[in-house]
Amino acid sequence: MNTYQKMLIVYFTYLLVAFLAIGKIVHLQFFSDYKNKLDDIVFRTFDIPAGRGSILAYDGHVLATTVPFYEIRMDCSLPSDEMLNRHLDDLSVALARMFQDKSASAYKRDITQARVTKKPGYRNLPLGNRTVSHDELLKIKQFPIFNLGQFRGGLIVNEKDKRIYPYKRLAYRTIGYISDNEEAGVGIEYAYNTYLKGHPGKQRMRRRSGDDRWVPVSGRPDVDPKSGLDVVTTLDIRIQEAAENALREQLAKDSIFEGATAVVMEVSTGAIRAIVNMKKMKNGLYDETFNYAISQSTNPGSTFKLATLIALLEDGYVKLTDSIRTGKTGWRYYGNTFREATGGLGTITVQQAFEKSSNVAFAMMVVDKYGEREKQFINKLYNMKLNEKLNIELLGEGRAMIPFPGEPGWSKLSLPMIAMGYEMQLTPLHTLTFYNAIANNGRMVTPYFIESLMQHGKVIERFEHAPLSGTLCTSSTLKFVHQALKGVVEEGTAGRIHDTRYPISGKTGTAQIAYDGAYVHNGYRKHQASFVGFFPSDAPMYSMIVILYSNPTRGNFYGASWAAPVFKKIADHIYITNPYWNAPVNASQKAS
Repeated sequence: MNTYQKMLIVYFTYLLVAFLAIGKIVHLQFFSDYKNKLDDIVFRTFDIPAGRGSILAYDGHVLATTVPFYEIRMDCSLPSDEMLNRHLDDLSVALARMFQDKSASAYKRDITQARVTKKPGYRNLPLGNRTVSHDELLKIKQFPIFNLGQFRGGLIVNEKDKRIYPYKRLAYRTIGYISDNEEAGVGIEYAYNTYLKGHPGKQRMRRRSGDDRWVPVSGRPDVDPKSGLDVVTTLDIRIQEAAENALREQLAKDSIFEGATAVVMEVSTGAIRAIVNMKKMKNGLYDETFNYAISQSTNPGSTFKLATLIALLEDGYVKLTDSIRTGKTGWRYYGNTFREATGGLGTITVQQAFEKSSNVAFAMMVVDKYGEREKQFINKLYNMKLNEKLNIELLGEGRAMIPFPGEPGWSKLSLPMIAMGYEMQLTPLHTLTFYNAIANNGRMVTPYFIESLMQHGKVIERFEHAPLSGTLCTSSTLKFVHQALKGVVEEGTAGRIHDTRYPISGKTGTAQIAYDGAYVHNGYRKHQASFVGFFPSDAPMYSMIVILYSNPTRGNFYGASWAAPVFKKIADHIYITNPYWNAPVNASQKAS
């Protein structure tokens, strides 16, 4: 190859390289997204978190709110040598007193070393072992050196919002929580997250050289964040505290308890004024970790006898004055012996059978009247909405289930067992809603937890709550069941809570709970003790249910002994503090 040919090869090689370079430049200039990638390295748009709305009691007390806390750091490159020499000792002492995590000399050493060595992070040195409140931040800003401001003193403040609960664990399971990624949670925090979380803003930021911190491009956000709405609940803090105190006091009396719940409902509206859920933890203490009231579906036991009584009265099969021979040793039916909890009752009236919670009487009556028409009885229960979902605002509602004749598992014993509150499932809230309907002149209303949404103290949306049904029964039946419920407290199993100041109507209940697939294990049984009712009997304002759940035990566990006294303590508090029942006597009343 001669010299000319070699020169041509070199020439064309350079020409090819030149064309490739020009092509690359054209591609980068007009077709590549390198500018966007460069911007992503130097500039970035960040979300500005919106302030999360608060959860309030119906009278405005704060149940959950977001409070800003602050992480304290220091840009050790900013203070002058003269300033550090003069005031670093005082700053170190102030930091040691504030955080109490290490000595003043240790703080001085950390700041000095960071400034001298200029290791990564020296312009963003963490101080303290925790975040600080707003009041503490104001004090820190007055510390020596830091009082010169961010650009001379080097104080760096990073805001970090924190959810706080002023009443600690009060109604915690109902107030709830939500995970950081918003994919899991419980209670109001989770169910109403869309309203509470608001809408984030947008802020253009640039990466600062030296410490790679992101700083705003301008002093104002590109898009301002919009704070979330406040959720106003139906909860009454005074009633809530009284309910929790009464329940905790009862739970402290014996180690037999596994958990408990108490719910107070306003009769005319269905508003839940208190809801307490206590589950026993491994350390022996009780905490709001499971919502029994909403989620626990079990056999209701004798509290269900109210529905059985209504069906019998509505169909005209019995009167309260009718007599029933219950015998002394129980009643044998299809290989099963139905017995009373406290011994034979002999011949009693229907009213007495209800007051004394006679298992034999209710089993016999239902078999006698509906033995050949089982579907009629179950349809009567369905007409009372006892098997329907309540569709409350919170997630996790347990299933209400009453079997129908012909379904798998139905037997000749199903009819008398259902009459007593077995072979079925209801949550405490289902049972309370049913009793509340009886207190509310037979009109069933939806239990609800949320009153309205607010922002800056102004109501944005107020929720309307439709009734679940019209009247559950005729006025004559309603009159008789009111008489029967009042009799339970005045003459029957709940006689110990009778009070001449204000009459209470209700029903005790004791039921076995299946565990590990059976009711009995080596003679041990789990029970639930219940009392559900309303007060004052003649003009009901509040309905309430109290249920305590036992660990496996061989002993007795009755609603009259354990649940009714809790009901009474809560009712006493409401009666004593309610202005409608205890209004001050004015001068004209005194004169008369």
